[in-house]
Amino acid sequence: MSALFTPLVMRSLDIRNRVWMAPMCQYSAPVGGERTGAPGDWHFTHLSTRAVGGAGLIMTEGTAVTAAGRITPADLGLWNDTQQAAFQRIAQGLRALGSVPAIQLTHAGRKASTARPWDGGTPLPPEYGGWRPMGPSPLPYGPGHLVPDELTVPEIRRIVGDFARAARRALDAGFQVVEVHGAHGYLIHQFLSPYTNRRGDQYGGSFSNRIRFALEVVDAVRSVWPDDLPVFFRASATDWLERPTAEGPGSGWEVEDTVRLSVELMDHGVDLLDISSGGVAPGIRKPVAPGYQVPFATAVRHKAGAPVSAVGLITDPHQAEHIVATGQADAVMLGRELLRDPYWPHRAARELDADHTWPKPYEMAHP
Repeated sequence: MSALFTPLVMRSLDIRNRVWMAPMCQYSAPVGGERTGAPGDWHFTHLSTRAVGGAGLIMTEGTAVTAAGRITPADLGLWNDTQQAAFQRIAQGLRALGSVPAIQLTHAGRKASTARPWDGGTPLPPEYGGWRPMGPSPLPYGPGHLVPDELTVPEIRRIVGDFARAARRALDAGFQVVEVHGAHGYLIHQFLSPYTNRRGDQYGGSFSNRIRFALEVVDAVRSVWPDDLPVFFRASATDWLERPTAEGPGSGWEVEDTVRLSVELMDHGVDLLDISSGGVAPGIRKPVAPGYQVPFATAVRHKAGAPVSAVGLITDPHQAEHIVATGQADAVMLGRELLRDPYWPHRAARELDADHTWPKPYEMAHP
């Protein structure tokens, strides 16, 4: 029996396999008007195609909990009724196709207000359609980026509430998993890492202070999320900042910090850690290779005792099978590989001789 195609039970959910779609920003939401931030036909087709393709869980791209939390003006958001209604169509469609609909909630913090990647990805000041970014400390992401406004304690608490309200909307739209985005240099990660968090109050300095915002967000989300449905947390296991940089001290967030955080997160109701890396500083070179981030997930799984998903250049069915079968991770998240091949799960099942079936209308092509 294939480990990759063994169902995974999480709370009340029975996820049909361990091949999951990673969140990938599409930067394709409407800009301006009442449908700003709402998913459209592109998102519906993009996500439902991967459900037809056999992925057990489909994670939406990072969805901002407030307008100021978007990376670009074309990001998805979930702070109003129009957006919620558009997401309902997607969640219902994914469930009808046999996949678990999951949504990733995020706030970009100091990395907010930029142009789309194919438009240069440059910072957008307010006079060019952008807005003022915010962060734990007034430190810009990189050269040319706006200096973010340092968040006050009341503003931090308001953002915690924004996450809870977005989670409630996600539940009402029909999603069965919510993921808190605490990775890739976005706001929660900015509070976690000493590289970006230079605060002197209860949200900065010590490890327990720097994780406070993350735990408050998780508590707020869990307070509105049913006990029988899972909450995930995406973490960057390391900042890849082993040496001092020109911008500041080299000390950043590391694997052992992620292990410690994972223990705390599980105590606060998180069911799975979605492990990635990097993103808090520009210009970092990673030792990219097939499965290069899997050891981070394995460390969290073994040292913290947490269920984990692994991501990062997982492209081959036998590679993915080995990761799950040997206990390195409980599931694999596929990103770019599913962009190239939406039907990768079906192909993988065939290569692994797994007990898995194609949709009935497609069986004639795959005897």
